[in-house]
Order: sequence, then structure tokens, then C-alpha cells
Amino acid sequence: MGWMTGTGGAMSIRECPGRIYVTPSGLQKERLKPEHLFVCDDDGKVIESPNDRDLKISSCSGLFMLAHKQRGAGAAMHTHSKAAFIASVVFPGKEIKLTHMQSIRGIKNDLTGKNHGYEDELIIPVIENRPAEALLLEPLEQAMKDYPEASCVLVRRHGIYVWAESWQRAKVMCECLDYLFEMAVQMKLHGVDASAKPL
Repeated sequence: MGWMTGTGGAMSIRECPGRIYVTPSGLQKERLKPEHLFVCDDDGKVIESPNDRDLKISSCSGLFMLAHKQRGAGAAMHTHSKAAFIASVVFPGKEIKLTHMQSIRGIKNDLTGKNHGYEDELIIPVIENRPAEALLLEPLEQAMKDYPEASCVLVRRHGIYVWAESWQRAKVMCECLDYLFEMAVQMKLHGVDASAKPL
């Protein structure tokens, strides 16, 4: 879907406690093979490395560990979605609010463990981008604390981090969020407030 162009984007999957698979950096994700994956413990320490010593663990790994530790995520994804990028530019401020959009139902409320409803207000926190992924650690952790219902965080002019109980669920939420961002931007261009209840 054009979310991980070049070598951008990454993901992690928790197989079981103490065993988390993390994608490498600098590798085209469509060429990813099992032998390219790193395995980390719950603290993010690498316990197994690929045989290819030229590979380095994703710079997103520390950010993924936040989702695994603080939210009990089974999987975390980082994409460079075009729709997410544009939404982060078109909607200034520290959050994007959306309501009365069908795909909101595909987004999990991390506090209740249930999906949001059509009439709910979905609030997506936005943090500012930094020159390196490691510098996003503190702002991402703060956003998780400030928005306990959020299952994603948007990084302005960069992309999005999404987490869920499984990779399948994280993928579904990425797809729903991508659609929501695209529609919210189109609505704004047509003078419609995506955060307002329709008349």
C-alpha cells in the first residue's frame, strides 16, 4: 500500500513473553525473510541476530518496546503512510479529532479494550518529528500517558505508530487509519469539519 517505501517503516511481533521479533533497518520490507529478523527480550535486548552481520536492528525498536511494555501489545507497526503525513500537516496541533466516520469502528480503544463506535470521538495524538527515531522515545511515551485510549500516535511530517494485540489487528487498524486520514483531509478541503457531529 506504499506505506514502507524505500527501506522505511518497521514492525515488531511478540511471539511469547521474552521473545519479540523486530525487523531490520535498511532492508526493503518486501524482501524481508525470517532469517533477517532480530529477536529481543522484553527489555529490548537483542538475544538473537541475523547471520548477515551487515543488518542492524530497526531504529524503531525502542519505540516498539514502549507499546509492548506499556500497552501489552502483541504487535507494533510504523508506516510512512502518505495519508498520515498529509493529515499531520493539514491538521496543526497536538491531536486530530474525528467522529461519525464508519472506519472509526475499526480502531481499538486501548483503555476499554473495545473498538470505538461510529458516534464516538476518536482522538489521535500528534507528536513532532525529530532528526532520529531514538529522540521520539520521550514524546511517544508522554503521548501514551496523556492519551490512554489511543492505540496509535501520529508523528508530524513522518508517519504513524500503531499497536495492537496481534499483527493482524495492527494491520487492520493501519488500513482504517489510512482511510480516515485521507477522508479527513478531503473533508477539510471541502469545508467540512471531520471532528463535528453532522447535522
